[in-house]
Amino acid sequence: MPFKTNAPIVKATLLLSSSLTVMAGATIAPSLPAMRDYFAATPNADYWVRLVLTIPALFIAIGAPFVGTAIDRFGRKPLLAMAVLLYGIAGTSGAGLNDIGLILFGRVLLGLSVAGIMTTATALIADYYTGATRAQFLGFQAGFMGLGGVLFLSLGGFLADVNWRMPFLIYLLALFILPLVVWVLPEPNRTELPQNLAADGPEVFPWKIAGLTYLAALLSQIVFYLIPAQLPFYLKQLVSATASQSGLAIALATLFSAASAIVYRQIKARLSFMGIYAIAFLAMAVGYLVISVSPTYAMVLVGLAIAGTGLGLLMPNMNVCLTSVTPGSLRGRVLGGLTTAFFLGQFISPILSQPLSSTIGLDVTYRLAGGLMAAMGAIALGLGWRWR
Repeated sequence: MPFKTNAPIVKATLLLSSSLTVMAGATIAPSLPAMRDYFAATPNADYWVRLVLTIPALFIAIGAPFVGTAIDRFGRKPLLAMAVLLYGIAGTSGAGLNDIGLILFGRVLLGLSVAGIMTTATALIADYYTGATRAQFLGFQAGFMGLGGVLFLSLGGFLADVNWRMPFLIYLLALFILPLVVWVLPEPNRTELPQNLAADGPEVFPWKIAGLTYLAALLSQIVFYLIPAQLPFYLKQLVSATASQSGLAIALATLFSAASAIVYRQIKARLSFMGIYAIAFLAMAVGYLVISVSPTYAMVLVGLAIAGTGLGLLMPNMNVCLTSVTPGSLRGRVLGGLTTAFFLGQFISPILSQPLSSTIGLDVTYRLAGGLMAAMGAIALGLGWRWR
């Protein structure tokens, strides 16, 4: 029987479900160099192997708007349960497949499942909680996703040193979370949702704020995904790093991201949404510029820590901003759009960065990414001053 929304087990189930989304692509990032060697005889192996990492993001982007509409019409919990089940099955499929095409198909299904999990879990948090409690829990959600990323990425790196297939087994965690989703989470009362859980305003989709937020999410994720998609190759070129060293480096960025997300509520109490955006983008700019000029592994880690600190503020800031101005009956759709923007950026990232880095080098690519984040930080400062 479902528990009350303030029960610790409900909160734990939401956080555990949310942690699955960070594993969608990046968990297998340390396996990429070894996977490329395994499929070396396959034409365009470099391209196909990177696509294994990023194709889930494309299908998350495609699936999220449909998920958002479906959960607004038919309810949250049934779709979340189906998505978690599909996640466990599709995610682990790569551990036993020998055809790159079949592995890619499994990753397509994984992406569709993540669209369901991320959109629905965030909508449930927004439905269950309001005001400062919602801001705090959305910060916890992003932080817990980050901490999960530290564990999964570190574990993925060590497992990849054993065999490139091993990190796929981490996706089995979903099958242990599924019973909690089915038995613990209450379904919000959809007949009361617009009145009791709506934002303080008319029941209108916030197109202007949503559009700006989606654009910021798209660009920031294009930049962010230079870390899991390209950092293992950058570190291998720079210091001949192992898969486990690459996994630990990516995990460090995720750890600092988690730390800043956890304290989001305290930061939001002192700063506006635009002020937080400015800090986040400028921190990412500094971090990427440090990475681009780093001669050593240790200095790369410093850059990753700075960039991760900025990144951790973005997701809760976007979620709190959008859910604060969106009626409950439209919440699934606005969050579905945000999920699409996030993961479309992740999918586009290697498509843009691969030819760019081949032409000008990964160091210059990271430098350009830092410049883009600095420009976005300046724009956020300007908009914050204008709308103050």
